[in-house]
Amino acid sequence: MRAPVEGEVDERPRGAVDRFIRRSGPLAHVLAIFAMYAMAALLYGLALAPALWLVAEAARRGAELGGWRWPLLGCALGAGFFLAGFVLLALVAVANRLLPTRVRTFHGAYFTIAALPWFLHNGLFYLVRYTFLPFVTLTPFGRGFLRAMGMRIGERAFINTEFISDPCLIELGDDVVIGGSVHLFAHYGGGGHLSIVPVRIGHRVTIGQKSTVMGDVEIGDDAVVLPHSVLLPGSRVGAGETWGGVPARPIPRHELERMKAEIRGENRH
Repeated sequence: MRAPVEGEVDERPRGAVDRFIRRSGPLAHVLAIFAMYAMAALLYGLALAPALWLVAEAARRGAELGGWRWPLLGCALGAGFFLAGFVLLALVAVANRLLPTRVRTFHGAYFTIAALPWFLHNGLFYLVRYTFLPFVTLTPFGRGFLRAMGMRIGERAFINTEFISDPCLIELGDDVVIGGSVHLFAHYGGGGHLSIVPVRIGHRVTIGQKSTVMGDVEIGDDAVVLPHSVLLPGSRVGAGETWGGVPARPIPRHELERMKAEIRGENRH
């Protein structure tokens, strides 16, 4: 059977399980969600275990301290939060390595077995993204976790956002700056179909605050994406170019200089 070419929607069922998923999409979706909830409960429970031991030990020792037991117990709860968070980082990274989360380029239906690795990979990542990742985003622990999840990060990269999906399909070059609250993901959807395509960002690229970079985007070295811009799928930002707007487009140097002059008030009469 012919393999689909790049960009072609793959509608071929791949065995009995894939046929079940395609024919009973909502049911398969619910089953996958409950399986993810069960995994989340397991990982959260294991992450909380050492924190609970710490709190219980503080309560036991504080029983003889009278009124001082409350500050001790409070500090134990605070330390337990961070202890559980760091344990969760490690557990999720290990689970992502052991489970079938090898996401590849894909164009096809949401309800298909080919989308399961993508679902599982992001489901695991979101367990940290929506809980503990904001506390380590600007630290070596945050970058280490992203690398452990498969994200390729160059030297001295600065990542000031936790709004990331599909980390295993995102590549950052050296000296990249990802501004605050940038949305960075390697997929897009529409018309009942899902597309998963890697994102590649070259060296010394700056992506401004609250910009959006979608799947199938490539950004060349030394490029700049202005704040609040949206790079749609298929965008190819050339080396040294400046892009901005919604949707983002190349901004010629003379237009950029005029915009800067207006901001500084140099064109006022």
